[in-house]
Amino acid sequence: MKLIITGPFGVGKTTLIRTLSEIPTLHTEEVMTRSSVGHDDLKGLPEKATTTVAVDFGRLTVPGDLVLYLFGTPGQERFFPLWQDIARGALGALVMADTRRLADSFPVMDMVEEEGLPYAVAVNRFPGAPAHSDDTLRKHLDLAPQTPLVQCDARNRRDSIGTLIALAEHVLTRLPEDD
Repeated sequence: MKLIITGPFGVGKTTLIRTLSEIPTLHTEEVMTRSSVGHDDLKGLPEKATTTVAVDFGRLTVPGDLVLYLFGTPGQERFFPLWQDIARGALGALVMADTRRLADSFPVMDMVEEEGLPYAVAVNRFPGAPAHSDDTLRKHLDLAPQTPLVQCDARNRRDSIGTLIALAEHVLTRLPEDD
């Protein structure tokens, strides 16, 4: 099952994939340079020094021999054409969000919806970030009632698995039934 892990810049996509993967992850994380000034908004991300420039990849086998292929995408708008290529053939997307910058998730959710991918939203809880109830987050993210929403710490394996369970269950309910 090919799944996309997406979201805005600096939301924890690479961390989530590293936390979940049973294999050493493939990642294209590079040190940010002066070229990113004016393109990458570091507001709320004081310690951010690297960014994904192409793709992250990890794999997780779940009971029943279901293999999840996790493809992480860059979060900056300039990489959206690459996102479309990576998303081809995916069954669903996990859109990650950050309460310090919720509005940054809208362009990514729009893109996922335009591709017609079922998705779940995972709000990554960063230390010191504002905490909100699920109802408040749903309202601010303008989520449809059927869109799964989970809160997690991408560094925590149990939390991260919970995000994939929510997404996988949502994806499986949308698959056509065998006749």
